[in-house]
Amino acid sequence: MELIEGLKSQINGKNIRIVLPEGTEPRIIGAATKLHKEGILVPVLIGNKGEIARIAKEKAFEIEGIEVIDPKEYTDFDKMVESFVERRKGKVSQEDARKLLQDENYFGTMLTYMGLVDGMVSGAVHSTGDTVRPALQIVKTKPGVSRTSGAFVMIKGDIRYIFSDCAINIELDAEGLAGVAVESAKTAKMFGVDPKVAMLSFSTKGSAKHDLATKVEEATKMAKELDPSLPIEGEIQFDAAIVESVGQQKAPGSEVAGHANVFVFPSLEAGNIGYKIAQRLGGFEALGPILQGLNKPITDLSRGCSEEDVYKLSIITACQSLHN
Repeated sequence: MELIEGLKSQINGKNIRIVLPEGTEPRIIGAATKLHKEGILVPVLIGNKGEIARIAKEKAFEIEGIEVIDPKEYTDFDKMVESFVERRKGKVSQEDARKLLQDENYFGTMLTYMGLVDGMVSGAVHSTGDTVRPALQIVKTKPGVSRTSGAFVMIKGDIRYIFSDCAINIELDAEGLAGVAVESAKTAKMFGVDPKVAMLSFSTKGSAKHDLATKVEEATKMAKELDPSLPIEGEIQFDAAIVESVGQQKAPGSEVAGHANVFVFPSLEAGNIGYKIAQRLGGFEALGPILQGLNKPITDLSRGCSEEDVYKLSIITACQSLHN
């Protein structure tokens, strides 16, 4: 909670608007109620107003004063359709745009793209694809970033680590991994972590010869070119990245070895397994996934998320909007 309190202090009083498209989901309504009551950001719910009011009453949530937008009643819907067609550069007709924008995720993403809200949090009842697809089509990635990626903030007491990509890309080339490294370092700074980036592999500085290790080595060189000021080491094994004595032995003279706090995994398989081992066996809290590299902050919740997860990730998304 110390981490979240720190993020709250960054966003408090800035009137940051976060859209929650799954407005009829009780976990979403509960989180919105808490956020509205605290006044640290402005939650915007999407959905049928009567249905949201009914569920809120049933669950004893006080939603008076919370903004609710029903796409079917949205007065600027025609303007949104025009903007969507223009953004998709002829790939979507007016008729198809009208149908797509009845989908709450497309509608919420367009609110974000048009600057009517500052970010979006979805995924409590939708798949990752349903949340990320509109983001990639509409918001798109930042200049110089080829792919979005998913990072987790791993927290245990005063310890904070960034793990990525643990959510989006099954496999990346060297250029993609380099982009993940740079964006993950930016995420670390947002959470008060001075980034020292480890590009993980089963090899450290050539100890094993394989194309997979070579790819991570190349990615490290590319990341250094993208941000020459970034402390980064690779390819490097996890023990050499985290344990000082091992780091000195396997990568002598490295400023990162033994002191890493940002870990870039070589594949989604490795990243997903790694963060869940740290969470389930290591006792770390895993906050995320936080989508990185987009022009506007879009957060993809886990469908197993709690009301508290929605609350925390809404605060994180609001904070991302200040650093984007």
